[in-house]
Amino acid sequence: MRIFTFEKAGKSTIGLLKNEQEYIDLELAGYAHANDMVELLSQADWETSLAEIQKNAPAASIKPLAGTKYDILVANPSKIICVGLNYADHAKEGGHAIPDHPSFFIRVNSSQVAHNQPMLVPKQSSERFDYEAELAVVIGKTARHLTAENALDCVAGYSCYNDGSVRDFQRKGTQWTLGKNFDKTGSFGPWLVTKDELPAGGDGLKIQARLNGQVLQDGNTSNFLFSVSQVLVILTEVMTLEPGDVIITGTPAGVGYARKPPIFMKEGDVCEIEIEKIGILSNPIANA
Repeated sequence: MRIFTFEKAGKSTIGLLKNEQEYIDLELAGYAHANDMVELLSQADWETSLAEIQKNAPAASIKPLAGTKYDILVANPSKIICVGLNYADHAKEGGHAIPDHPSFFIRVNSSQVAHNQPMLVPKQSSERFDYEAELAVVIGKTARHLTAENALDCVAGYSCYNDGSVRDFQRKGTQWTLGKNFDKTGSFGPWLVTKDELPAGGDGLKIQARLNGQVLQDGNTSNFLFSVSQVLVILTEVMTLEPGDVIITGTPAGVGYARKPPIFMKEGDVCEIEIEKIGILSNPIANA
């Protein structure tokens, strides 16, 4: 299944893709948890309920996908946790040693926009706004002290993420928080693809970033230094993961700051993140 969040009459509503042209408005289909992705994923039977709706949706709930205004896939997760330097080629291009333990940092909700919405070049740094193609993992069950054997059981599904990075602010200190959290600099969506439709752990998926149609990143999730399972085990040694939490898994080589000459996003550009079997996340770039 593929589920997404869209704007309807000024509020968020959840849609369920029916086919490439149509979706089911879960609110019109009578689903009680149709306006908040965290609430939906907190229901123990959400997959069963949505599968039944997919088979027997009322005709009035089926809408054309064309013209839909997407909202942020998960607008209010309790946590957005990002993995740094999770591809050896990206670590190398940035002059970093290959890590023997993943690095983690946090994004905040206000730093995100939805599919087709503009990512904003901050006023404070108009020339150092970089793209990062990443696989997003969305949590579907409360989890603590996971093991290698059961780690993936807590995953609801996967999506695309553009971990837009303001490079000069990222390097103002030893932590990356400032450069990763300007308002509306990251992008998330367009939909959550349930884990049953993808390889375990999102392994072996081609991932690209394109800027104005030019392929700048071309990697594969099979090259993770730390698999989704390993990341989840480490995180749940420390904290409880909850439904709706988002884990961003790192980016492959080809980012703008490492190129010669560097390539950064600017107003008027269009950046696309494509992940095999998931889809394309597209955003225009505009000045804040």
